[in-house]
Amino acid sequence: MYYTVAQSPVFHSKILLFGEYSLILNSMGLALPYPLFEGRLVLKHIAESSRRIDQSNRELKAFCDYMKLRKRQQALSFDFDINSMEFDVAQGLYFQSNIPQGFGVGSSGALTAALYERYVYDKILHNGQPTNEEIVRLKKIFSEMESHFHGSSSGVDPLICYLNMPLLIRSKTQIEPVDLPPPATTDGGIFLLNTGRPRKTEPLVNLFLEKMQHAEFADLCRYQLIPHNENCIRYFLTGQIEELFKELAQLSAFQLRYFTPMIPPLFRPIWQFGIESGLYYLKLCGAGGGGFILGFTQNFCLARGHLEDYQSRIAYRL
Repeated sequence: MYYTVAQSPVFHSKILLFGEYSLILNSMGLALPYPLFEGRLVLKHIAESSRRIDQSNRELKAFCDYMKLRKRQQALSFDFDINSMEFDVAQGLYFQSNIPQGFGVGSSGALTAALYERYVYDKILHNGQPTNEEIVRLKKIFSEMESHFHGSSSGVDPLICYLNMPLLIRSKTQIEPVDLPPPATTDGGIFLLNTGRPRKTEPLVNLFLEKMQHAEFADLCRYQLIPHNENCIRYFLTGQIEELFKELAQLSAFQLRYFTPMIPPLFRPIWQFGIESGLYYLKLCGAGGGGFILGFTQNFCLARGHLEDYQSRIAYRL
């Protein structure tokens, strides 16, 4: 089926506010769609060609091959219309997107959501109010699909991109839509700091899993990282800003000390300055290693002034 840009659904990027790495340990997570970036499936015009379009088309061909293999292995828990996708890819299908790849804001998640919407039979609609059972089912399917891009996937990123609503992840089997506190009119906020360098998720997650083999690091994650993370979620959702920033100070310090390989060297001094000054607190945005870093501040104007050598953008007002 041929369809125009206007007819093809748009899927936004996402931000994982809290839960990076601790989600792997079945801790809580909080994620929300981020409409600044978006993508959609498009069939190119005959005369249309560029390196980005051709690369995207090749990536979709590779995804098709992956799905064919998984289907032969009887490893898919859902019915995917591979024939239709192969036909569309041969006609020049590509993912038209301004979501930066390797920056932790869900470029592969949005693509996976678009492919699900386009080619999965008996799909769960993304414009309703899904039940927990439907959300968990979606997460499982998205995990199977997005594993092509990362080696393994929790399915959370495409879930946020597809449903386009904030989700509170209580556990692997308990995920629910959640209302965020209304954005404040003060100068506090959550901002994105651009490291200017993409990264790959899989090696960083593998490094974390290797470190988890050591009892001391595993205990630190279970008894410090997880409580800091879950307290941040509770304070944020209940609008307890002072308590949130006290907890963020500890979470930021923990990540700087124990997740140093995930923080680009150029950004470690400003990370430390934020902790010491209290002007802002930085934390990983997804796997880390590059891409975006998340910042939290009660005075974005002052924080941005100190970070003037770096690209920053407000994402949510506190």
